[in-house]
Amino acid sequence: MSHTKRAWKLQEFVAHGANVNCLAIGHKSGRVMVTGGEDRKVNLWAVGKPNCIMSLTGHTTPVEAVRFGHEEEIVVAGSVSGALKIWNLEEAKIMRTLTGHNSSIKSLDFHPFGDYAASGSMDCNIKLWDIRRKGCIYTYKGHTNYVNCVRFSPDGKWIASASDDGLVKIWDITAGRMLTELSEHTGPVNVVEFHPNELLIASGSSDRTVKFWDLETFKMVSTTDGDSSPVRRIFFHPEGQCMFSGGRDMMKVYGWEPAKCYDSIPMSWGEVADIGVAQNQLICASFSKTNVSSFVVDLQRVKPCGTVPHSDGPPSPSVGVTVHNSSKNSSGRRSFITERPPTTSTRQASVPKEEAEEPTHDKDEGSDESVADIQNPKDYQNIFQTKSKISRSPTRQSPFMPPPEDGQPEVFPVHQPAPTPAPATQRTKPVSKATSKPTAVSKSATPVVKPQPSNPTPRSNPPTPAPPPKEPDLVSGIAAEDFLPKTGHGGSTPSGEQDEDTVLGAVLKGHSAMAQVMSSRSKNIQIVRAMWTSGNTKTAVDSAISMNDLAVLVDLFNVLNLKSGLWSLDLCATLLPHVKDLLKSKYDSYVMTACNALKIILRNFGPVIKSNLTAPPSVGVDISREERYRKCNAAYSVILQIRSDMDKRQNIQGKVGTVFRELQILMNNLE
Repeated sequence: MSHTKRAWKLQEFVAHGANVNCLAIGHKSGRVMVTGGEDRKVNLWAVGKPNCIMSLTGHTTPVEAVRFGHEEEIVVAGSVSGALKIWNLEEAKIMRTLTGHNSSIKSLDFHPFGDYAASGSMDCNIKLWDIRRKGCIYTYKGHTNYVNCVRFSPDGKWIASASDDGLVKIWDITAGRMLTELSEHTGPVNVVEFHPNELLIASGSSDRTVKFWDLETFKMVSTTDGDSSPVRRIFFHPEGQCMFSGGRDMMKVYGWEPAKCYDSIPMSWGEVADIGVAQNQLICASFSKTNVSSFVVDLQRVKPCGTVPHSDGPPSPSVGVTVHNSSKNSSGRRSFITERPPTTSTRQASVPKEEAEEPTHDKDEGSDESVADIQNPKDYQNIFQTKSKISRSPTRQSPFMPPPEDGQPEVFPVHQPAPTPAPATQRTKPVSKATSKPTAVSKSATPVVKPQPSNPTPRSNPPTPAPPPKEPDLVSGIAAEDFLPKTGHGGSTPSGEQDEDTVLGAVLKGHSAMAQVMSSRSKNIQIVRAMWTSGNTKTAVDSAISMNDLAVLVDLFNVLNLKSGLWSLDLCATLLPHVKDLLKSKYDSYVMTACNALKIILRNFGPVIKSNLTAPPSVGVDISREERYRKCNAAYSVILQIRSDMDKRQNIQGKVGTVFRELQILMNNLE
């Protein structure tokens, strides 16, 4: 059967028992994924399979960044506390715990030759780590806002960093200094990537553009037109002939001399988290709450990969081929030397001795409890064991097949959710114009065949007589009668135009009102987001409050709950009254969001509030102390009201009741 789909959703599964914070694809094979979550776990997955292969535990705070080594034999994970853990996947054990950052890790990368790692943090610094000596070699300072992305150059001599301050900086590892600063972006820079061969770098930003920079002149080569959403992820084709850019629900393919959009493919991934390549297919992944989704793009049906090479000339040689500085491609740009230098000089050439930092010793971040729990021994042995790595396994090198063409029966496996407490979000497919109702599925991944109508009757034609009833499809376990309105004694009304109108009317009832509500909410969120991305967090919060829309407030709280470092004493005093209101909501999701916010406030600011209220009065005039006391007193008053409300709801059951009791214990600590 020939397939015409260019892109499709491969799978969706529950990855963690709490929200997923980060995700990375193994870029050597494109067949493995690693995720990190609020549950402080790092989980390993095979692309296309829903079951966790191995779970790595030991972090004491949520995991915010993950990255595979170049050979996919090690994984590094960074947490909110600023600690890094490096795991040996072949031996299923912890290698190192490294500390030094003062805030959450945002991005990680491994040196091309494997002995070093780099990390970018919310403390605005980049650190270079020696994995063998267990220490930080050097700290690169210069950014004035969060460092969102760090990448080593293919030759391992430079580090590129992208920051919320709108700058891309290039750092010389050997000299231990900044080479240049690229400053044409007008918004936060989310991602930066080196070309695999040429002295070229690309950066994607919240200003909705991708910019290309020449690394010989450090000048901008070109920039793309403004996209419809911020650029979250970019990925160069392994042969360097084009670049893939991921925004919200859209992937675009770009060239750079001149800037040109070759192709665009609509995707349903929301915000893409990472992009890799396997068997002439792009493997993409995204996450939302506890779920992870993977997608496949057939490069043979995407321009220019499936048609002609990049307009500047034939594809550049792939990484791993020795290319000397004297050689130039058809664009006239030099290429990186990707041949590993002699091992005797790699240690000494990394940083200048006089500027190197003393190695830091491992601090206890739960290292004694760091455990690699192999949950799927068979897949673990096939993928991560030395003698049968995934890149060498012929059974795993077949391409991921798309769903069948339109008009053909659709067959796909019904996967069981991953073994986590959270419920799985099932992927559903329409059978006809009416909505399918779920059917019982056995525990095995049995293919489900869903028939498609071969020649539906147009609405303009007169209704045809109803066909004689037939037995339900024994394979799928469904019948068309299941979706028709029922008559008095449980029978179906005759099939016809009137029945179709009735069904469609029921589906569309209230659609206009709901669309108007969602449109208004979207506009409000865009206003808040515009203020937020401009750096004015307090104004964005005040604006969200003034809209008197609980849904917008809940969205705001969800962002703050995910990034607990954004909270301040000022925000606590401002938002606590609205936490109190949300706790009385009839919607459990609103109540749980408010509970999570209150939990962060009590844990992070409870001691501050208590110490300020119980401190003896100051002598003389201390305006800053008086202002701090005023905020703490206002927050404490609202907390007492919340406590009183919770006391009246002591008998509440379920998950909300459990969280209420936990919050009451935290509030007792303020006495």
